[in-house]
Amino acid sequence: MNDIPVLTIDGPSGSGKGTISRLVAQRLGWHYLDSGALYRAVGLAAGWEGLDLDDHAALVRCAFDTRIEFREDEPELRVVVNGVDATDELRTETAGAAASAIAAIPEVRAALKDRQRQFRQSPGLVADGRDMGTVIFPDAAHKVFLTASAEERAERRHKQLMEKGVRVTLSGLLREILARDARDAQRAVAPLRPADDAVRIDTTGLGIETVVEQVLALMPAP
Repeated sequence: MNDIPVLTIDGPSGSGKGTISRLVAQRLGWHYLDSGALYRAVGLAAGWEGLDLDDHAALVRCAFDTRIEFREDEPELRVVVNGVDATDELRTETAGAAASAIAAIPEVRAALKDRQRQFRQSPGLVADGRDMGTVIFPDAAHKVFLTASAEERAERRHKQLMEKGVRVTLSGLLREILARDARDAQRAVAPLRPADDAVRIDTTGLGIETVVEQVLALMPAP
């Protein structure tokens, strides 16, 4: 299994890692793992069940029991949770906050660790998240850490949500992003940080295609 190549792309919320990762995976013809969607899916399923986010035992059970399916044959990645297409609901700030909260629980992270590693299949995997290069695939030969200013990340998120008809304020999104950055960086287990051997790319002011090309340039020629 470890001879299957992995490219990890980590970074904070709004850094563009989801869009970049999927495009790079398509260019390489590799599989794609959106690890954040797994945490959001568990958080969403926990909400559907009315679980208390302080009930760690119940959340671990939920992490094991929740059925999560990625459908990549659509124009955009669709995520099906327990048989329900929850793609749009998973993108809400509420789902993001729940994901961040349960991601801080060591037992939940442990429950999802093997599940994420199962995505490592031939011919290769592009794994997008916050601890892909540090915890889930520390042996990955290729690691990238994307970042961008908090202000630009808030503007990107604001544009995405407004296009979907979700009315939010830019100032509110900026506060949420800064709060999530702090939670992710300060949690005791798998805090958000670049792997020591990761290549850092600041996407502030850069177009999507420019960043995709920068990432692909780090990969060996086929």
